[in-house]
Amino acid sequence: MENQERKLIQSTKNLKRALERLEEALQEDLNNSLLVDGTIHRFEFTIKLYWKTLKRVLLSEGIEANTPKETLKEAFQAGWLENEEAWLQMLKDRNLTSHTYDEETALLIVHNIKGYLPEMKATFSKINSKVNGSDE
Repeated sequence: MENQERKLIQSTKNLKRALERLEEALQEDLNNSLLVDGTIHRFEFTIKLYWKTLKRVLLSEGIEANTPKETLKEAFQAGWLENEEAWLQMLKDRNLTSHTYDEETALLIVHNIKGYLPEMKATFSKINSKVNGSDE
């Protein structure tokens, strides 16, 4: 197994764990500001893993993408994302949480994350199937 393929498999495993941890956080009572902050941090980390994993999958197909936005657009064109607008909004939310913080915005984004979860899970299923040949 070559190094690039090994990295892609490891990226997929890391993404699966991050998605599970994000889903776990969303099941908590988010009236506690520490839980809100933790959920947002897990979301930021998960989005980063998504775009980096998608970038590796694209590269394995001979498609080069350099930025998160470019990667999402190429992944949509390849059919790995069902809702390009949702993914671009996730990226905007992730960037917003990384650069500014206020409680009202944090609560809005946590609400958005709950809505993103089905799209994130569907995308993971496609990535995992492509990389590992299963829907795990």
